[in-house]
Amino acid sequence: MDSFTVFTGLFGGLGLFLYGMKLMGDGLENAAGEGLKKILEKVTGNKYLAVLVGALVTAVIQSSSATTVMVVSFVNAGLLSLAQAAGVIMGANVGTTITAQMVSLDIDAIAPLFIGAGAIALLVSKKKKNRDIASIAVGFGILFMGMNLMGSSMDPIKEAPWFTNFIIVVSENSLLGLLAGLGMTAIVQSSSATTGILVALAMTGAIDMRLAFPVILGCNIGTCVTALISSISANKTGKKAALIHLLFNSLGAIIFFPFISPFIGLIESLSPGDVTRQVANAHTIFNITVTIILLPLSGLLIKVVEKILPGNDE
Repeated sequence: MDSFTVFTGLFGGLGLFLYGMKLMGDGLENAAGEGLKKILEKVTGNKYLAVLVGALVTAVIQSSSATTVMVVSFVNAGLLSLAQAAGVIMGANVGTTITAQMVSLDIDAIAPLFIGAGAIALLVSKKKKNRDIASIAVGFGILFMGMNLMGSSMDPIKEAPWFTNFIIVVSENSLLGLLAGLGMTAIVQSSSATTGILVALAMTGAIDMRLAFPVILGCNIGTCVTALISSISANKTGKKAALIHLLFNSLGAIIFFPFISPFIGLIESLSPGDVTRQVANAHTIFNITVTIILLPLSGLLIKVVEKILPGNDE
């Protein structure tokens, strides 16, 4: 298989994956109605509740970037304080790991059934609620078809000398893996897409956790780009919310970076021989652990952001 065929398969598979995720997220969001936005608006001062709300909303709309952009807009409108926003942002990082767990499951064989049943329901249903549920089914199926296409397209890559050399270099230098994950996620604007590519590569047996985990650390920083872009037109408080997201995710990567080897050992012992599960579990355990460590320090994060961006809005 030539490099052009590999590229078109990967590009098309990634497109299907992102479209399926969007379709499923939109269907879930519509099925839940305006309730999600109301829940976000009415988060109490309890930061632990804010984390739960952030995780729930992100698990439903399948995008931590979308949740964080919503949080920036709510802070900008004065509906959320920075303390509330910090909790929701931390929860969003936990909620986004649902996508990785889902795509690591081996259900490719039944994915077309979801597309078929969902498409028929979309064609025959008149009720909006039924059509939303059908969209969720179609999105779910398309997401897995995209994963499958990415995996089959990248299968020949593992034999390529340049890829083998790349794996050796990155496996020996975790910082390069982190930068690769940061760059990929900043470009595709989705940490779930980067994790999806890692899962697809893991399915082919092309990578192990020595490459995958540094990339996961990088994609957690790269996902902040969307919120930072959305905060350009926001007021100073909205910019502070986006900065809290960047600071939280960067600190998480810094905390874990010295412990990459022991952490990989722990993850491999949980799912020996199954790299796809290892990628999903590493993503989930990393985000939950960072949230547990940094949530009690959220007040300190806010003070640091206040120092970086002093003053309030006029």
